[in-house]
Amino acid sequence: MVVSAGELRLELSALTAYAEEKYHIPEQHKWADFPGFSVLADPETGKWAALLMRQWDSETGTEIQRADIKCGRQVLEGAARPWLTLPFRMKGQKWVGVRFEDCTEEDKVFALFDQALKDPAGKLETGGMIRRGFTVVLDAPAAETSVSAPVYRDTALPFVGTRPRAAEQEVPDRIRMMRKLYIYGDVSFSQKCSNFLRQGRFMADYEDTLPWKGEFRHYFPTYHDLSVRQLRGYFTWRAQVRRGNYQPVPVSAAYIYIYELLCGIGTASPAESLQRMRAFEEGYLDTGIGDDGMRRSLRRWMWEYAVIHALPPETARSCADPAMLERDESLAALRDPDSHTEEEIFRALCVFGGKKTAQSPVITGDEARGRRLMAAFWRRLTETCRAGGGDLFTDCFGEPVRRVWRPLANTVFQEEPGLPDQVYEAGPCRRYTRRDGIWTEESYEKLFYDKDRFRLLLHGADRVFRRALKTGRYLKARSGDEEAAACAEAVMAAERRAAEEAARPVIRIDLSELAQIRREAMITRDSLLTEEDKAEAPAVSAQAEPEKEPADGPEETAGTEPSPAEAAGGGAVRIEGLDDLHGQILAALLRGQDAGAMIRAHRLMPSVVTDTINEALFDEVGDSVLECEGEEITVVEDYREDILRLLEE
Repeated sequence: MVVSAGELRLELSALTAYAEEKYHIPEQHKWADFPGFSVLADPETGKWAALLMRQWDSETGTEIQRADIKCGRQVLEGAARPWLTLPFRMKGQKWVGVRFEDCTEEDKVFALFDQALKDPAGKLETGGMIRRGFTVVLDAPAAETSVSAPVYRDTALPFVGTRPRAAEQEVPDRIRMMRKLYIYGDVSFSQKCSNFLRQGRFMADYEDTLPWKGEFRHYFPTYHDLSVRQLRGYFTWRAQVRRGNYQPVPVSAAYIYIYELLCGIGTASPAESLQRMRAFEEGYLDTGIGDDGMRRSLRRWMWEYAVIHALPPETARSCADPAMLERDESLAALRDPDSHTEEEIFRALCVFGGKKTAQSPVITGDEARGRRLMAAFWRRLTETCRAGGGDLFTDCFGEPVRRVWRPLANTVFQEEPGLPDQVYEAGPCRRYTRRDGIWTEESYEKLFYDKDRFRLLLHGADRVFRRALKTGRYLKARSGDEEAAACAEAVMAAERRAAEEAARPVIRIDLSELAQIRREAMITRDSLLTEEDKAEAPAVSAQAEPEKEPADGPEETAGTEPSPAEAAGGGAVRIEGLDDLHGQILAALLRGQDAGAMIRAHRLMPSVVTDTINEALFDEVGDSVLECEGEEITVVEDYREDILRLLEE
């Protein structure tokens, strides 16, 4: 049949359905990172017969479908067809390329696939199984007498090793009724799924008591592929599985149970179906029954099932491929570093930078510092690019790609028609949308990562950090790493400033201790003064209590000395680098008092006192805050507010 313009174009799904129905060849998705690529392989040899390619065209909003078929290059020598060309991906004289377009001829494509699977030994193809057999035709004798001659019909002889089905075999009524529900339609895969769903719902609660016996191997198995004896054995085994008793059974039969859960057969909700899939993985696969291929398929189907049924994202992620989750989480950390921790950013850099990132001497020498530097580098580089109107993340990882997504495509499953449109946010970097029954996936494709640019940036940072920290083998500059190196230099400079800041003396101020400090200083002074000094010193008793505010309010009384807190922006101070005495002297100077008596009482030199206080405050103020002329010390008025602000802070 030729699909002309104006009709629906031939799609790859038609070829995969043809391969399944005629040869029982499933479509194999071998590459998780490239979901648009799949293969059809010979079931006996395992060799590829066709490579299928799907790619979303964002400009036209359509999917480009192509295939390479191993039918021999000689087919190109006949009449030219616009959809038939040289192979797109495969190499060699055995491959040709097919574009699935409006003009692509379905029967010709199927013929090319038949040629790719052509049996050189002349075996008979029967439903995907290759058996040797023959048919004997008995000629009817001529009807020359009045006696009616017997009529002989063509009779197919059984294949070697098979036995005719016993007519007296017991068939439970429920199974007999189920088999009658099977509809022989267009033999499409969709019809196969419809039959399975119809029969499965009818047998949802059926149990049997005849144990499984024998072997069974089939691609995309359904009830219709089982004999009556096998059906009874399967339903007996299923009843035990539902009770938590997992016994070995042929893998193909176990797949039927998984298909039932995906179709909601025997469960009350999608959440229950998913829970039973988990139980099957633990009770069947984790105990050594089944195979790794079934585990990989089950995990992928659980993820897809959770998405299409809109289960909570955390539930879906618990079923997802860990590598996919790690990649998405790392992309999110690099895309928005300000909202992620240093550990998350560094781990993301390692995911895409490779093992060299984690093995750098910058990291192995001091892991905590190295991770901090690399995370700070990525943050600064991101900010720098944004300030210049660029987008560092997009330059390295591209834009999200939207493509057709076919959940549970390689299972016996049929989504209910007429479901409402849906948007499912599976994570910060992955989104699924169903619109008019068609699913699309939006995520970042590895195919569009600029790994060379990303690793060049990391190389530039690593080079600068190694030299600054004097560790490891120094790296040579590479063309294009200048921007990264400049950001790394800025990060290193900030690291040095932070280290210097941490080494500075810390100024601690406790204004609540001012009065006590003052009293203790007076006591110390009185104990050191001679009688002659006491006569010259101001008559201030060490035991005098500080004046109190009038009880009727905070109004000042004429001649009343202001409190230390009022005079010195909070009072006398305790400053790192200054002892109590120098703190008292500074407080007195800030109040406008003469500190000479205190200085003389302690046998100090005014110039030395001035230098001591200036040195203690220099790092904070940046200049000398006191001046000394002879015996008189005064506060530099330009810095009075700075000192008071410092004390308040």
